[in-house]
Amino acid sequence: MAGPLNGGGPREYFDFQHDPTWRIFRIMSEFVEGFTFLARIQKSVTIFGSARLPESHPYYQHARELGRALALRGYTIVTGGGPGIMQAANQGAFEVGGNSVGLNIQLPDEQRTNPYVKQGISFNYFFSRKVMLDFSAEAYIFFPGGYGTLDEFFELLTLVQTGKVDRDTPVILIGHDYWSGLTSWIEQELLLKVHAISPGDLHLWTLTDDLDEAVRIVEAGVERQTEERLVRKGRRARTAEDSLEQATQPGTETQQ
Repeated sequence: MAGPLNGGGPREYFDFQHDPTWRIFRIMSEFVEGFTFLARIQKSVTIFGSARLPESHPYYQHARELGRALALRGYTIVTGGGPGIMQAANQGAFEVGGNSVGLNIQLPDEQRTNPYVKQGISFNYFFSRKVMLDFSAEAYIFFPGGYGTLDEFFELLTLVQTGKVDRDTPVILIGHDYWSGLTSWIEQELLLKVHAISPGDLHLWTLTDDLDEAVRIVEAGVERQTEERLVRKGRRARTAEDSLEQATQPGTETQQ
């Protein structure tokens, strides 16, 4: 949409959709709104996975069960807000009265907000949404998915590796059948053959099929982070400032 400039000069128009200056302001507003929104979410777990898996798929039911189990323990379930695995996790939380959050992206075809999101925010830009998802929780769980899920997985590994995200943050992969080929390739190619990562980088995630184990890992990791925050900040609750500080702090390791 175009709008006239105020003032006594010639009648001019800004293209709010395409003018780069106004795009920058819109990007800034998404970051401000995003971090403010996240500040209201405490004790949260973000769950990633394919938007294309139907309700009949076993992984959908596993995500629903895990969302339910975590919500019953007082965790807020955060997803990308769309269908598939995201809907399953939100549904599990919703069904037991838990807090169910969606950070959605505006796409012309595929993405829609699923009906089990209680609190949601929508982003116009993928990269601003990705930043919010990367700093949206105190634990992250990945179910099988496509390029978007893999993108988020490697993004999060990089943030943990470089110290942007606390190493106490649990990163959990659900499904040996799906993930074991990738994790074996990481070990054989990145570590042993190319030496592009360190041996400790293989311990940045936990691969399991056991949902109860996933819950235990989440609870232990979140408790460690909470106790550390209590020591450093004198409080247990996380604030928007904490998330922003984490996102903008200098890294502690040079990325290889």
